[in-house]
Amino acid sequence: MKKIIGLILIMSAVVVSCKKENTNTPTQQQIISDSLDVVRVSIGEETGNVVPSLSVYIQTPDETLFVTSQAEGETPQTADTYFRFASNSKNFTSTAILNMYEEGWLDIYSAITDTIPDTDVTYVPDTPQWNIPFKSQITIERLLQHGAGVYDVDNDPVPDCDGMSYTEYTMASNPNHQFEVDELVEQLGKYDLYYWEPGEDYHYSNTGYSILSEIIARVYTEKSGSIKTFKDYLYDFIYGHEAIVPLSVGFPDLATEQELPDPHAIGNTFFPANEGGDVQYNATNVSAHVAEGNGYGTFIELNKYVRSLMTGNNVLEPSTIELMQTDYGPGSSSYGLGCITFTDMGYGHNGEIRGYLSIMAYDPEYDVSMVVMMNAVNYTSEENYLTNFKGMYMGAWKVREMMGLSYQSFKF
Repeated sequence: MKKIIGLILIMSAVVVSCKKENTNTPTQQQIISDSLDVVRVSIGEETGNVVPSLSVYIQTPDETLFVTSQAEGETPQTADTYFRFASNSKNFTSTAILNMYEEGWLDIYSAITDTIPDTDVTYVPDTPQWNIPFKSQITIERLLQHGAGVYDVDNDPVPDCDGMSYTEYTMASNPNHQFEVDELVEQLGKYDLYYWEPGEDYHYSNTGYSILSEIIARVYTEKSGSIKTFKDYLYDFIYGHEAIVPLSVGFPDLATEQELPDPHAIGNTFFPANEGGDVQYNATNVSAHVAEGNGYGTFIELNKYVRSLMTGNNVLEPSTIELMQTDYGPGSSSYGLGCITFTDMGYGHNGEIRGYLSIMAYDPEYDVSMVVMMNAVNYTSEENYLTNFKGMYMGAWKVREMMGLSYQSFKF
């Protein structure tokens, strides 16, 4: 899963209203459909790889639309199609941490070596595996902001891994390996890996969010009196049947949990020919990505989440939501506490994992929420990667433009 934090661009095609009464005229629908087809096709022409589909779900105060464009022969996506929403998971993790903060279960300004309130248990284990560089200087807030300097063993090369990240190297030898937070974190101390001291700058780190998953599990265990996991807390408080806004989403943490519910999109990744060429992902092991990128859901459910959260109709108070949105870390003017500020889209996150790209966002200025998904990631060159990634944002802005909302002007 690559670091996909501050790029922005395009959206999808065949317009289908999610309401019985579609306020768009057939002419407007056809215009949007044709325009978004052009966007998807243009990405393929620029990169040399056909983009299978590009889809957008958008909700305004007046209407809800699902828009999708797909290549010939591809099964059309629907608003109920499942996909892996990858690093959008980080916002769920932040919501969990901030909900615990509101309840007094933890203090986001505490160091991870401090003790959980009303206990003598530290936020992270005091074991050799957890001898993280500058451990006593790392706070929960800095982890949420990617401002802790924690080295990312999921994305960046790790010694003794043949120039690959620890995740890539381990998956190459055993795609079904059961990853644990302890083993990911152990690489930091074993090789003295870090970017810089906490608070000096910004560097996206999946491993930093892996640490947050351990904190959530330990705090919930202490407060409940029984062994709990990250997934347990999310289900019990954020998305399960007793949550304020129940959701049909999932956060698999076992290597055996590789299947997506049906119907689901297939992830497509394009590599250079000498690196394997085109790869499709249907089932895959995401146990290395707990709390930082293991989530899946549908357009409808992800939109329900981001809209309810950002409007104060979910688990967090408005003041905490504002903190999430605006508490930018050192070296960043757009990343808050598991939340990105997007140009002409508002607040939310994005994600990329094994052939899936996605965005979820809520724009308070227009009361508009959006979910965008493109099941294509292009690694054939850096230029093609950026063109492909930016294309997803371009689709979003194109839909906003056609609906009379503010949008970012962009051309390939």
